[in-house]
Amino acid sequence: MPIRVQTEDFDFAAELAQLRLANPKIGAVVSFLGTVRDLNDGSSVAQMELEHYPGMTEKALAAIVAQAKQRWEIFDALVIHRIGPLLPLDQIVLVAVTSAHRGDAFAACEYIIDYLKTEAPFWKKEHTDQGARWVDARSSDDEALAKWEQDGLPLPMRESKK
Repeated sequence: MPIRVQTEDFDFAAELAQLRLANPKIGAVVSFLGTVRDLNDGSSVAQMELEHYPGMTEKALAAIVAQAKQRWEIFDALVIHRIGPLLPLDQIVLVAVTSAHRGDAFAACEYIIDYLKTEAPFWKKEHTDQGARWVDARSSDDEALAKWEQDGLPLPMRESKK
């Protein structure tokens, strides 16, 4: 399960091709690519800085991928998340999932990105025309995550916070 937290950019097409060619049984590859927007909460964003908790971040991402593998029949998942200073249009995150069929791949990919957005130890600071500000969590991200808890299975990091 490839998980990378890095400052350097990545080649979206090359990453998906490598993942797809890893197993001839793959019938579906589903991916999510997150990019930096130039506008957030009504302010122009000139730059975003992403920070993380080294070691803990990778452990959190590995836990959610492992949980996704338990919930759905997937072959593999790739998570690449960038840190450091990023400009509008820069790639931030890639989540890609392979499986025999699209349903499992779509569900697992959505699950992984929902978890990543709310629980993984990343912090965002935006540089706007009004100055720098830390980005707060969005209630819509929490709502997206809540749907996965409805089946009665706790999220990996939520279990360890008790």
